[in-house]
Amino acid sequence: MNKHLKQLIDLSKIDKEIDAFDPQIEAANHKYESALVKKEGLESNIEGLENEIKDEQLKHKKNELHLAELSQKLEENRKKSAEIKTEKEMKSLQLEEEIAKEQISFANEEIERLDRIIESKTERVNELKAQMDELDANLGSVKEEVDAKLAEIDGERQQVFARKQELVSQMNQKGLSFYQKIRRWAKNTTAVPVRNQACMGCFMVISDKVYADVIKGEEITTCPHCGRILYLEEEATAEA
Repeated sequence: MNKHLKQLIDLSKIDKEIDAFDPQIEAANHKYESALVKKEGLESNIEGLENEIKDEQLKHKKNELHLAELSQKLEENRKKSAEIKTEKEMKSLQLEEEIAKEQISFANEEIERLDRIIESKTERVNELKAQMDELDANLGSVKEEVDAKLAEIDGERQQVFARKQELVSQMNQKGLSFYQKIRRWAKNTTAVPVRNQACMGCFMVISDKVYADVIKGEEITTCPHCGRILYLEEEATAEA
């Protein structure tokens, strides 16, 4: 096989190895990022519930004030009853008392309802805070685990980068520029094998002449359909 062709094929394989590290890094970071997202979700839920509790407490306070006003009104009506002189005044006072008592009953029921809501939401806040404490306790170990994995990946990647640098230093600039021009659009399919006389980049069948040139491997041959660099895999070369 042509020396320059082999270098391009090797470079393509190394670049593919380098690009394969990205999903590994993403997967490693995902665990820690997921924990942070969960923490943010818990914080948001806690904040929302605490705001709701404040609103319920405000309603509770208003009902207590209203209850106090009604109780004071009943007390005033009891004092007025001693001064009543006509039946009309008596009926009017009785009606006011009945309305006040109904409002007191409603206010008490509303206070009880609000107490239940506040208690329920407070319990939920405490549950979420317990989850938050547990999550915070685990975040440190998760971060250490992720950092260790990233360091391992980085070490492997540096080794691959070193192999690439060594290979690039041996290549001529013309061949390297040719390769980079194709890689800009072909990415990890810059150099592809030929199988069953078809380019494995675009999957189009190549002519007998182009296929013969690929088999010989004496020159750099590109696919007439897509422009990718073509080569024959080692097993296929042995069979040929």
